[in-house]
Amino acid sequence: MLTDFASAGLRRLPAEAAHRATIALLRTAGALLPAAPPDDARLAIRLFGRLFPNPLGLAAGFDKNAEVPDIMLKLGFGFAECGTVTPRPQPGNPRPRMFRLVEDRAVINRLGFNNQGMEAAAERLSRRPRHGLVGINIGANKDSPDRIADYREAFIRLSPLADYVTVNISSPNTPGLRGLQNREELEKLLSLLTEERARAGRTVPLLLKIAPDLDEHALDDIAGTVLASGIEAVIVSNTTLARPANLKSPNARQSGGLSGAPLFVPSTAILKAMRMRVGSQIVLIGAGGISSGADAYAKIRAGASLVQLYTAMAYEGPGLITRIKHELLACLARDGFARIADAVGADA
Repeated sequence: MLTDFASAGLRRLPAEAAHRATIALLRTAGALLPAAPPDDARLAIRLFGRLFPNPLGLAAGFDKNAEVPDIMLKLGFGFAECGTVTPRPQPGNPRPRMFRLVEDRAVINRLGFNNQGMEAAAERLSRRPRHGLVGINIGANKDSPDRIADYREAFIRLSPLADYVTVNISSPNTPGLRGLQNREELEKLLSLLTEERARAGRTVPLLLKIAPDLDEHALDDIAGTVLASGIEAVIVSNTTLARPANLKSPNARQSGGLSGAPLFVPSTAILKAMRMRVGSQIVLIGAGGISSGADAYAKIRAGASLVQLYTAMAYEGPGLITRIKHELLACLARDGFARIADAVGADA
């Protein structure tokens, strides 16, 4: 059984080795885990024609190859996002490439979309019972001559097997990938995917994951493109290349994307800025630095209908999921909201 005690033991391993061991442990022992109790109805929210039992989701990066999404749902997440998955398998960047910043409750990674490719993910997703909400996060191969074509290929293969598809153009660890956030490239990419979705007669929601390292002009462009595109949601945000001056860990000097507690303030600021631009026309999902119910609630009040986490769970174990949900309920009761949907955008 993967208890918080077991999680503490795994933290004695190097970061990437601990992650691999966690996935292996979940695959072998996950069936023995007791299911989380049913969620309080106040936490449920309906989006994209789907009922999310609670707004707390597993962020992409944990289950890269769609090995354990149903186990993560069993632990109490309202939804789980697998990936990032690329059309072809790729090893990612040279090791070491994942570093804990223990003093800062953070992680830096420069993994580089290491994954087994879309066929491996498709085979696993096709075998799972379609109970619970599972999304797939897609990306482009590092050596691809046509990255937009990669997204189309991954979308065609994986979208029939998922409850939503996230288009990840914001990883800082694939050179040039963030250039797809530029207006012209983004318009081309989203137009291609929405046209492919329509051609295939699919209704799978399309989500876009953006970086926190965006200026006002870039936010204007992304918001305008998204509103015109026909996609359903934006995830705010991916990891950051910034290094706050107050980081304490020696690993703060490592290159790659920073996640965890130091990302909470900047990612929430970008979330608020995006809410100001798109209002309630586009669903927003808040990610970055969530480690408590108060953090999740702040994202929701800033405009997020759903939230995602990963890094904090690596430090605190799976018990964090239940704790955050209990704390969210306390926040709703304190502020007089009958349900979580009523708090969305309260501070916007």
